[in-house]
Amino acid sequence: MMRTQVLATLLRARPVAQRVAPAFARPSSSAHGQETFESFNERYVQFFKDAEDLFEVQRGLNNCFAHDLVPAPSVIEAALRATRRVNDYATAVRIFEGVSEKVENKQQYQAYLEELKGVREELGINLREELYSS
Repeated sequence: MMRTQVLATLLRARPVAQRVAPAFARPSSSAHGQETFESFNERYVQFFKDAEDLFEVQRGLNNCFAHDLVPAPSVIEAALRATRRVNDYATAVRIFEGVSEKVENKQQYQAYLEELKGVREELGINLREELYSS
């Protein structure tokens, strides 16, 4: 009888379980500020200037194009020069395909092509449309 009373007292005295957030969910940190478009462009221009092999160039392109913005023509130019430096013509052509997917309309894509026309001619890079025209 005494055991039952002690057990009942312990059960009544037990605190009510509260739901807590899982340990893996943590609040976002505001310690890191948003990167400006200018610093983004500077960072990637420098990255492509320093890239020494194809893996680095392609990794940089994947990271650069993963952002929710279209890289500036200066970044595209640095990437094109890096692909030609590591002797990868196919990736140079694919950069323009990436730009055409990132821009909002054909006029923006045409503006990029006009801006980068000199670089394309200097490096001998054709567009996919030029390579596969029927």
